[in-house]
Amino acid sequence: MKCPYSFIFITLLFSCSSKKNQSEMDHVVVSPVDSLKSFMLTNSNGVKMEVTNFGGRVVSLLVPDKNGKLEDVVLGYDSLNQYLDGNFYFGAMIGRYGNRIGKGKFSLNGKEYQLAKNNGANALHGGPNGFHKVYWKIEPVQKNNSLKMIYRCVNGEEAYPGNLDVTVTYSLTDKNEVVLDYEATTDKETILNLTHHSFFNLAGAGNGDILNHELILYADEYTPVNAGLIPTGELKKVKGTAFDFLSAHTIGERIDQQDDQLKFGKGYDHNWVLNKKGNELSLAAKVTEPLSGRIMEVWTTEPGLQFYSGNFLDGKDIGKGNKPYLFRSAFCLEAQHFPDSPNHPNFPSTVLKPGETYRQKTVYRFYTEGLKN
Repeated sequence: MKCPYSFIFITLLFSCSSKKNQSEMDHVVVSPVDSLKSFMLTNSNGVKMEVTNFGGRVVSLLVPDKNGKLEDVVLGYDSLNQYLDGNFYFGAMIGRYGNRIGKGKFSLNGKEYQLAKNNGANALHGGPNGFHKVYWKIEPVQKNNSLKMIYRCVNGEEAYPGNLDVTVTYSLTDKNEVVLDYEATTDKETILNLTHHSFFNLAGAGNGDILNHELILYADEYTPVNAGLIPTGELKKVKGTAFDFLSAHTIGERIDQQDDQLKFGKGYDHNWVLNKKGNELSLAAKVTEPLSGRIMEVWTTEPGLQFYSGNFLDGKDIGKGNKPYLFRSAFCLEAQHFPDSPNHPNFPSTVLKPGETYRQKTVYRFYTEGLKN
């Protein structure tokens, strides 16, 4: 939904540095968009993360390379109002249901629910007006260098049952960690699968493709898909396939193999079944960009991780610094429950009941070789 013009947004700066008297409101700038606001977190190492209330998006994330040079490593735009008409998912919070639901249908307690089909014959990322297109209430928490995001998704919104109260806290630690803590409750049984959708390029947003990034995924299995990228229900071993990232491989090494699974998504767009027991916080992935020396680890309590290799980027999005975002110029690592879980009883359940509290934690940790905090 577009907003009327002539209002302001406020950029709030928070820091873990030694500056004691800095005002919470650093400056006010004119914006043509009503209700659109941006919030900045800065840690003691100079790492900066900017978040907007529209879709709870991470719109910039500046982290150092091996020489200490800061670079923005997430795709996005130069101005906030470009997000209203730009790529739906750059940096966004995703819900109620991250990833795909086959034919947009699921049943709960004997009742069938029909969702909007916004990805061919399927539902994707909570629908056309999912959490990526709503305005979140954001409360800065200076003590913890955090931003608390709050949203009530009402019963029937995007056809999902139950009034759902969601809180997501973004924190930036002095270990150069972006920490996402999720909580949600409902007053009616529903399904829920929240995730975060930053598009990363560790060489810097718009600085070439990501095919030479080296990836490790700590998963012995993945969930194969059909031509519509909906899981078949099978859990397949990665060993001996192009999906084996148990040791480091470049993303581009096997991406163009003659494999139906790779053809379906024009590359990698699959869920990996993480090697873990229960919901402990554990290491899910490690990505290294060899020229900059930047390394990103992903830690999560979730059972799955969607690895997407930017196959649907095509240069039409003109991003930061007027750079086009070309084919495979970013990757996503989305911690999640499995796609289409409500239609596969053998997958971990995504049902949330009244009286229960949904919780998950995901951490994106950045460092360079030899400089791990």
